Amino acid sequence: MHRLRPLTFAAALGLAAAVAAPAASAGHRPVRVADTRKPAPKRAMPVSAEHRKALAKLGGGFKFGMTRDEVIAVFSKQLDERYDDKIKATTDIAAQDRLRRDKRNEVNRLQQSYVSFEDAKPSPWDVSIVDAEFAHNTGEAMLERWENQGGQNQRRFFFFFEGKLWKMFLSLDVSILSEDKKTFPAFRSVMEAKYGAGDVEDGRITWRSDAFDVRAVDKLKSYDALALVIEDPKVRRGVDAAREAHPTPPHETNAVIKAVIDVDHTDHPDPKANSGAVDAVIQANGGKRPKSSP
Repeated sequence: MHRLRPLTFAAALGLAAAVAAPAASAGHRPVRVADTRKPAPKRAMPVSAEHRKALAKLGGGFKFGMTRDEVIAVFSKQLDERYDDKIKATTDIAAQDRLRRDKRNEVNRLQQSYVSFEDAKPSPWDVSIVDAEFAHNTGEAMLERWENQGGQNQRRFFFFFEGKLWKMFLSLDVSILSEDKKTFPAFRSVMEAKYGAGDVEDGRITWRSDAFDVRAVDKLKSYDALALVIEDPKVRRGVDAAREAHPTPPHETNAVIKAVIDVDHTDHPDPKANSGAVDAVIQANGGKRPKSSP
């Protein structure tokens, strides 16, 4: 009895050539087998310790995992520090009372902005700059505030999942920029100068770390704005699972509702009134402040 010897790699290669030769001589082309291997996952752009620290500041003193009441409490404390200086700067009793009233109004406004997306019922936020940032009937909720201090003029949205803060969305005002500066390449140049190189895809720059992910998003065409989003990547997995389990059926927003939704943020003072609105965000480092568009 003849024993079969193992087929070596070299022998296998020779056998394949021998089998292919008759087919080729007969005028037939070799059959090509499609490559079914999946492409290697794209490696995230590394973030340096310096840029990670700069990105973390986008949290504005708020931490993932905070409840709604804790977010409001931190906000109130931040106001105390800001308003105390203003109150101490004047001896006018009436002016001091007005400042204290303004502070209470700011806290009340943040409290009243709370919205829960516990059911599938349409919300005005379904057609807004944050419409892609939440879903209905998945344990999600939101607070919203306007930040107009320290040269800023932006809106901060706090997103909660199962009662805990997991994401913040910052809508940056670019209304004072000239039209030639309102481009994604210009935005990318400034963002990467400040935060380092990120993963760029479809009008979005992403920086990833173990503690948080940050997205810079182009909203210029739809809302004349640019946005920065900081979120907890660990919670993101739970959010995605909840959304898959409870998909929100698509619905067409009534034209009347579309007409009255605050797409231009007119519920806040005119963004152009703040001369330093986006200097710290969109101007190139060391560059001069761009002239406003006519």
